[in-house]
Amino acid sequence: MIRKALPILFLIVFSGSALAQPAKPAQSPTPQTRPTTSFDLSEYGVKVQPDARLIIVMAALEAAGFDPTPPGREMSPFRRVLQKDQANLDADLRARLRTFYQRNKLPAPATPADEAARYVSLAYAMGQPPLLEGPERSEELPAGVLEVLDFAPLVREFYRKSSMEERLVSYLRAYQAEGDRLRPLTSEMVRSVLSYLHTRPIIVTTERVRVKSPDKKNKNVVAYSTREHERHFYIVPDLLAAPGTINFRVIADEYYAIVPEGTDPTSSELRRGFMQFVIDPLVLKFNKQVATQRDQIKQVIDARTKSGATVSPDVFIVVGKSLVAAADARYAEANRLELVTQIQRARLQQAKDDATRVAIAKEAESARAAIADESVAELADDYEHGAALAFFFADQLRDFQSSGFDIANFFGDMITGIDAGKESKRLETVSTARERAIAARKAHPRYSIWLIDPSAETREAVEGTHNSALIRSLAEIEKLLQTRHYQDAEMQLKSLLFEYPGDARLLFTLGRTASLWARDTTDDAQQADRLNRALANYRLAVAAASPDIDGALLSHAHESMGRILAFLDRNDEAMKEFDAAIKIGPINGGAYNDAIAGKKKLAQP
Repeated sequence: MIRKALPILFLIVFSGSALAQPAKPAQSPTPQTRPTTSFDLSEYGVKVQPDARLIIVMAALEAAGFDPTPPGREMSPFRRVLQKDQANLDADLRARLRTFYQRNKLPAPATPADEAARYVSLAYAMGQPPLLEGPERSEELPAGVLEVLDFAPLVREFYRKSSMEERLVSYLRAYQAEGDRLRPLTSEMVRSVLSYLHTRPIIVTTERVRVKSPDKKNKNVVAYSTREHERHFYIVPDLLAAPGTINFRVIADEYYAIVPEGTDPTSSELRRGFMQFVIDPLVLKFNKQVATQRDQIKQVIDARTKSGATVSPDVFIVVGKSLVAAADARYAEANRLELVTQIQRARLQQAKDDATRVAIAKEAESARAAIADESVAELADDYEHGAALAFFFADQLRDFQSSGFDIANFFGDMITGIDAGKESKRLETVSTARERAIAARKAHPRYSIWLIDPSAETREAVEGTHNSALIRSLAEIEKLLQTRHYQDAEMQLKSLLFEYPGDARLLFTLGRTASLWARDTTDDAQQADRLNRALANYRLAVAAASPDIDGALLSHAHESMGRILAFLDRNDEAMKEFDAAIKIGPINGGAYNDAIAGKKKLAQP
């Protein structure tokens, strides 16, 4: 295919994080063979890895006074370590860093994420250490980078005078640990998105380039050759980022998602970024088909522009942005509908009479209608922000979802039949459904729960306090674990996380479920997948837990991770987890003695 150069795009997108006293910790897996990796992200162009340039630039920015810690919250452990390490930084350099940062601060109402975005862009425009070459000043550089370009010499000086070179190895280990937490959850997200789209991403593109003419006598002869490029979707941990914010960068064939500590890839804007990685090359591959619809698309763009909307004049950008928006909305809708079906099925199994079954069916239909309205509202939001064909592609995807065909094979047919008049008036035709969704958002504080479970709030009022309802749910899940119904337990726990987002007990129990499931698994690949899921959820539980009230949970989480890591022959990491559990001390209900035993066993030759 002919590769068309993509512009450098600079976006900020926002994600929600899913950070969330069991009876017994999971037992160590028993199979003797070491598990193998079951899902290789690199096969799909995805890499989870830190970037030294980003660490250095963000450390320099921290020395300049940037601190995105929300009011009333403690700063992250890594930021505390960094501040301690840089306590003796050259005073003159620190003053010049602060002066530059203050002089170039964005005006209100800019957020810490907005502030950091330009410096993240600068990091990716610089060379790797130790030289950290800055880009040449040019009109081709994005405005955000130009605004802070003179920070690059200060970064190089900071690198030389701050002992960053000596400490970078240990910093990279901390970032790699966060990458290890992200990896299994990223695998789940990638697998789910590709399953929905029925495709594999294009990870190699071909560019047609002009070369020196082979005809020495006639130099006017134009000759071309082809050059292959690998495409990558990099997920880059950033322990100094503004909490809850993902910075997304596209630089030619390289896609960068810079994610803060604690991000859940399965329920964040990381998913939309990956969808863009999958869809962008399809737009280029089918550029001829897109070109046949150019006049209709231009009419839509012109109509939206006249109405005051900001829409790119490039039809290819509009097509790609619209298809990503449509795919994301339909994906979210499909997952919500699946949860409604699961909840309905579980309640019908417990229903004792026909009247109850009818009420359950009516509630499920009400939830499906609300989910449809929310999908319309989400599409309308994207439509107003430049995705002028979002509704068109959403309609096409409705048919695509049931076909089971690869979207890469379906795209050529999907792009045909654009009606400019219809697409220009979409907001008018969906206004009623959108207004219902907006009203519902305002009426229900926990809207994401209400969408899939409309009676949740009423049931809580009848059943008692929010916490007691969760305790009862966990007791029921404990019964499922005792009877080895791991899949049912996992399904119920994921459903409860919609209702109790960020609850440490739920996340711990998800980790325990995956660990127990791995113990009873004989397939090495499945066992590896479940053990990695267990580690990821235990780490999320640790991040969400409160040391004051969740001491026992933290103790068991660290000890459980220690056993899993020891089984995986990651002994240094296992020792750290056992030490963390021991440090908590012999608290009531904790795993102090088990951690001591695990550490002793690990130290044996």
